[in-house]
Amino acid sequence: MAKDPFQWAAEGPSGAQTTVEVPDRASIPEEDRWRLEDIFPNDEAWEAAFHELEGLIDKLAAFRGTLGQSGEQLLAFLQLNDEVGQRAEALWGYAHMRLDEDTTHPESQGRQARALNLLVRLESAVAFATPEILAIPPEQLERFLQETPGLEGYRHALDEIQRRRPHTLSEAEERLLAMAGEVGQSPAQIFQMINEADIRFPTVRDEAGREVEITHARFLKLMESRDRRVRRETFQGLYATYQKQRNTLAATLAAQVQKNIFFARARRFGSALEAALFPSNIPVSVYTNLIETVRQGLPALHRYMALRKRALGLDEHHMYDIYTPIVPEVTVRIPWQEAQELAAAALAPLGEEYVRVLREGFRSRWIDVYENRGKRSGAYSTGVYGVHPYVLLNYQETLDDLFTLVHEMGHALHTYFSNRAQPYVYANYSIFVAEVASTLNEALLAHHLLERWDDRARRLYVLNHQLDTFRTTLFRQTMFAEFEQQIHQEAEAGRPLTAERLAELYGELNAAYHGPAVVNDEEIRLEWARIPHFYMNFYVYQYATGFSAAQALARRILEEGQPAVEAYLAFLSSGSSDYPLAVLQRAGVDMTSPEPVRQAIQAFHELVQELERLLEP
Repeated sequence: MAKDPFQWAAEGPSGAQTTVEVPDRASIPEEDRWRLEDIFPNDEAWEAAFHELEGLIDKLAAFRGTLGQSGEQLLAFLQLNDEVGQRAEALWGYAHMRLDEDTTHPESQGRQARALNLLVRLESAVAFATPEILAIPPEQLERFLQETPGLEGYRHALDEIQRRRPHTLSEAEERLLAMAGEVGQSPAQIFQMINEADIRFPTVRDEAGREVEITHARFLKLMESRDRRVRRETFQGLYATYQKQRNTLAATLAAQVQKNIFFARARRFGSALEAALFPSNIPVSVYTNLIETVRQGLPALHRYMALRKRALGLDEHHMYDIYTPIVPEVTVRIPWQEAQELAAAALAPLGEEYVRVLREGFRSRWIDVYENRGKRSGAYSTGVYGVHPYVLLNYQETLDDLFTLVHEMGHALHTYFSNRAQPYVYANYSIFVAEVASTLNEALLAHHLLERWDDRARRLYVLNHQLDTFRTTLFRQTMFAEFEQQIHQEAEAGRPLTAERLAELYGELNAAYHGPAVVNDEEIRLEWARIPHFYMNFYVYQYATGFSAAQALARRILEEGQPAVEAYLAFLSSGSSDYPLAVLQRAGVDMTSPEPVRQAIQAFHELVQELERLLEP
């Protein structure tokens, strides 16, 4: 078993407490670090591949003006474009993951910047392609597809280009937008540097009196503390730090919003929201249905928050109280090795093949497990076609971390099955369906723990966790989605997004969603300043829609067994070979209807009732 990388210091002879420091990268055991050598053996190999890819830019550009000549010429371009895309994906994956290991490392910062610049240059070099393909008369394009062996495999991709016709500009305009792409990344990059590399939070005394440095990874664990003083001081310390940066972060977020609006208007969309949903072919009504349906279901959330307040015995239920479990006699610590076994057992309903691949990921170092100084906070999964998926964690041995593990491995195995089944052109799947794969795993884990843990205290703990998962995934992410909608509407109407206006909008939403049983603390008005997903252009709503779809699919797998498993594995293997709503429709979930969200809210309401029953004296 790997040693504990956090190395909690014991008391000295005098009883003085030492500070719990974040370890540096070198102190993390190799077996607990992802193996980026599977992409490139070293930085020198990355450099060589970088220069090779630079040489292919001219080859791609040489196709300019020729795509309508013949089906063979069109096919040759599409195949070379796929080869270049796959190579670029490897370069980018290695570069950004090296940086995420330690965001303060100058060489890694430079490598990622160069990779991003190369991606922009490649995009600019092929800016002619979509306008040229759109210039091919439909009957001629169909003849190409019929007469050219191998071209039929690109039919869906070519149909997708046709769908984009109203929003595709001239070749010169497309090149300009491609060149602007690197500038457009600036707000997100600036936020990441402030939030990950530069910002430092104060220390707080934990329950044992040790001085612990607040970090992104430790924040939630500290907020789950049984000691209310620890929670309050952590909460206040974190937001006092953001308060000092509020105007800079407001300007950064406003720049991100303006970027979204610029590209939406340049491509003739009615709004930034419409533009963001268009690539996945999602109608705006799916977004607005989500917000409206969750708004209608807020009384269930308010009931839960009131229950938490009673269970915790609080006169006032503050925002720093909402993460601590309401079953104080239970402490669940899950070491990394145990987490792997629990994950495998919980996901067994998905079949032997799924579990085999899961264990391969554990064994073959797909995962970067622990926090180190400068490491990117949070968790994610990413894939490199032709290699394997990767997962970044900041594992802290909590039940939340176990759920994060199965969540991210849901993404990873989705990537694995999609990459295995689909050619490169269709391997990447929409984020809209990605969150189904991850949250379905969470639902199966909760089911497994409730089946395994039969004592009342642990069942209460898991039930509490499930309710908080609903709260943070369905309700909280929808609140984020509504905030994104509001700030874009403000900017589209010409109103400035100052720090005070952002705080005002966010505070009003937070009060409405959490209800009268929770104190709407002044500090929470600044929460917008620390949310990286606000730099991902209407991303978060998909957590809520995916969560709702996943609940339905998980029930089906548990109730129907092998037929449902086979259908689900087919879903995981679909990639982008069809649009996400169609893929989900075949899996048995209609996300154009508010019904899946209503059912999820009803399930939440029933869990609240069960918790109330178990908490009765």
